[in-house]
Amino acid sequence: MARPIVAFLSDFGTRDHYAGTLKAVVLGVCPDATLVDIGHDIPTHDVMTGALELGACYRYFPHGTVFLAVVDPGVGSSRRGIAADTGDYRFVAPDNGLLSAVFRDTPPKKVVELTERKYARPTVSRTFEGRDRFAPAAGWLAKGITLTWLGKGVTDFQVLELPQPLVDTTQISGEVVRIDRFGNLITNIDRRAFEQLASSGPVAVRAGSRDVGRVVATYAEAPAGELCALFGSTDHLEIAVNAGDAAAQLRLSRGAVVTVRLTPQI
Repeated sequence: MARPIVAFLSDFGTRDHYAGTLKAVVLGVCPDATLVDIGHDIPTHDVMTGALELGACYRYFPHGTVFLAVVDPGVGSSRRGIAADTGDYRFVAPDNGLLSAVFRDTPPKKVVELTERKYARPTVSRTFEGRDRFAPAAGWLAKGITLTWLGKGVTDFQVLELPQPLVDTTQISGEVVRIDRFGNLITNIDRRAFEQLASSGPVAVRAGSRDVGRVVATYAEAPAGELCALFGSTDHLEIAVNAGDAAAQLRLSRGAVVTVRLTPQI
């Protein structure tokens, strides 16, 4: 029988003990668990980035994986802790929209509030619920309990309004939604929308106030230092600089406008 997998995403970083403590608590409940770090360098309190990063990767994990996601600016407040089951995966997170991108792709079959105290630590810190409430719940799910044992069902969980591109017959107006550690500007413009527009004629890409020279298939197809556009691993349009940092070069951040427009044919 395969060992259960628990995958972690947080804004805790790796300098402090927080991420390691989450793992210790999960292993205390489910010693057989295989632990996987998605990442702990989400910008502090940035729920939107956490949601998009989780949405970009969860489907590549084996079915049955339990995800423990903690990006929680509302720690200690009245916001709820929740666990969700999408059929193939289960998730534990604060109820602040952190699961929005997952739920957009795969509506949950069941969501519960973490109210059953027997599946939490005896004392719950108001400043570290990840350790005392969320990690034990993830451990128990990995151990095999049914989701509904964790608490009562809820239907009014929080969902973020994720940025969507505006598409018409001549242009797609999108925006930068993520910037990876290489400085690539990842947009919300997907390949299907791009190719549908491009089927009507030549297109031009613009990022902020800068025209992007061309669309390439790989980073290496552009000369070093050249600004280009391509479809990355999530099949969304990226603005990149081969062997460089597009975000720094263009001085753009999340929310920057990126457009794809039909160009006049002479």
